Amino acid sequence: MDARLNMFASPTAVKAWKHIIAAGKLLEDGTVPTSTLELMKIRASQINGCGYCLDMHTKDAAAAGETPIRLHLVAAWREATVYTDAERAALALAEQGTRLADAAGGVSDEVWAEAAKHYDENQLAVLVSSLAVINAFNRGNVIAQLPAGDYQPGQHG
Repeated sequence: MDARLNMFASPTAVKAWKHIIAAGKLLEDGTVPTSTLELMKIRASQINGCGYCLDMHTKDAAAAGETPIRLHLVAAWREATVYTDAERAALALAEQGTRLADAAGGVSDEVWAEAAKHYDENQLAVLVSSLAVINAFNRGNVIAQLPAGDYQPGQHG
C-alpha cells in the first residue's frame, strides 16, 4: 500500500508539519510521564483509525519500557487494572477530547475535574496540547493514507 500523498516530498507540507512536529517535541520535555503521553496518543490514534500513529507510538512506548499488557489493553482501559488513576484520567480526557464531534459540549466537567486532581495547570496544558498535536497527525495521516507496519522506534526523533 502506498500513501496517497508523500508529505515529506511536498515543500508546503514539510513547512507546515515541521511546526507541528516541533510542538510535539516541546511537549515531551514537560513533567507529564512519557508513558502517559504515549498511552494518550495510542488511544486517540485508535479512535481516529490512524494505523501509522498506532504503529509508531506502540513501538516507541515498548522501546521506552512500556509493558505489552498495558499496550494491548489501551482500547479497554476502563476494564483494565494495569493503569493508575492519573493515567485513567488522562485516557478519559484523550477520549473525550478526540471525540469532540460525538459529544455535545466536548470534554465534560467531570472528566476535566478528575484530570485536574492528578495534574497541575502546566501538566494539563501539556495533556491538552499533546492531544491536539496527535489529533492533527492522525487526521493528516488518515487523509494521506500513510501505511503502517514499517516504523522503527525513534525513526523520527
